[in-house]
Amino acid sequence: MKKPEKIVVVGGVAGGMSAAARARRLSESAQIVVLERDAYVSFANCGMPYHVGGEIENRSALLVQTPASLAENLNLDVRVGNEVVGIDPSAKTVTVRDLNDGTTYTETYGKLVLATGASPLRPSLPGIDYPLVHTLRSLEDMDAIKEVVDAGQGRAVVIGGGYIGIEMAEALRYRGWEVSLLEAADQVLGPLDPEMAEQVQHELRRNGVELHLGASAQGFTEDSVLTCEGVLPADLVMLAIGVAPDSRLAQLAGLETTARGAIVVDPHQRTSDPDIYAVGDSVQVTDTVTGQQTVVPLAGPANRQGRVAADHMFGRDARYSSTQGTSIVKVFDVTAGGTGANEKQLRTAGIDYRKVYIHPNGHASYYPGTAAMHLKLLFSPEGTVLGGQVVGYDGVDKRI
Repeated sequence: MKKPEKIVVVGGVAGGMSAAARARRLSESAQIVVLERDAYVSFANCGMPYHVGGEIENRSALLVQTPASLAENLNLDVRVGNEVVGIDPSAKTVTVRDLNDGTTYTETYGKLVLATGASPLRPSLPGIDYPLVHTLRSLEDMDAIKEVVDAGQGRAVVIGGGYIGIEMAEALRYRGWEVSLLEAADQVLGPLDPEMAEQVQHELRRNGVELHLGASAQGFTEDSVLTCEGVLPADLVMLAIGVAPDSRLAQLAGLETTARGAIVVDPHQRTSDPDIYAVGDSVQVTDTVTGQQTVVPLAGPANRQGRVAADHMFGRDARYSSTQGTSIVKVFDVTAGGTGANEKQLRTAGIDYRKVYIHPNGHASYYPGTAAMHLKLLFSPEGTVLGGQVVGYDGVDKRI
C-alpha cells in the first residue's frame, strides 16, 4: 500500500484527533490537515456538566489541545471554524466553508478521515426552538447554559435520564436550582437493568431531583414544558434524549450508510470508498456480546478507531473488532457503571444466560469510609461473562 502524502481529517475531539496524532507518529513527512467547524478541536466533553455545576472551576481545564499546541508539538495544520460542506470522491477533494470570513475553498486529499460525530436529537415538538431549550454537545452549548445558570437560581426541567441528563440534573442541583427530570422509560440509565437503576433513582430523589418516569415532553412555551402529566414551569430546559450519527457528508458523497444513518465501515475503518475512513460516533460497530450491529457514541471506541484508521493507511494490518460499551457515571454520592450486555439486550438477541448478585464492600471493611455495593453479573450457562453492572459508593470503577 502506498503511504499517503496528504491526510485530511474532518472533525476533531476524540476520533479525529487520535487519527491525526497517530498518523503523525507514523510519518514525519505527511501533510496532515484537520478541519473543525466549531471553535475548539480538542476538549474534554465529559467534563462540561461539571463546569456548569462548579466542580471544575476553570473553563480552560477542559481544553486539552489548541491549534497552536498541535502545530508546535505534532506539526498538524488545524483549522477551526472551517466546515466541510461537500466531498468529491472522484476528484479526491473536499469543499470547505471558512466560517471566520465566509469564504469557500477546495482542499485535496490522499486519504480522508470522517470524524463528524453525532448530533443531539431535537424532536419536532411545538416550541422546540424557544431560547430556554438547550442541548449540550459543544463548549458553546456549555457556555450558553452556564450563562443562564450563573444569572440566578430558577427552575430547570431535564428531559432524558441518560448520562448527560443525570449529570446535568446533578450539576443544576449543586447550583441550587429546582430540578425536574423527565424520562419516557420506566427507569433512568437504560444500560442498567431496572433493579440496578433503582438505587440511582433513590439517590436522585434523596438529593431533591423530582423524577417523572414514564413521562415525556409534548411541547414547550416561553416558560414551561408541556408533558403528558401536565405543565412544568421552567426557566431552563435541558434536552438530553440521545444523539444520532452525523453522516450528512458521507451520504452526500454516496458512501454506504445504514437505515439509521450510521456510516458502514470495514474492520480497518474504511468506508465504501477505500480512500475514505470514518471513526467515532457516526460509524456502525459490532456489539462484542450480541454480535449485532449498533452505534455506541463513546470516546474510548472513537480513540481506538482513530488509531486503527491511521495505522491501516500506513500499511499496518490494524483492525477494530467490536465495542463492549463500558461506561460509568457519578450520581451525587453514588457511582453506577456497566459493561457488556444487559438482560434486555440478551433476551432480544436470543442469548441464554444466568445471573448472580453479590454485595461486597468497596474496600476492606476494617478501613473506614466504605459501604456495600450492588454487583450484578450476567453469564452464559457455560460460564462466559456476558455483562456486568455495579452501583455503589466507592470502588465501582475498579470492578467494572
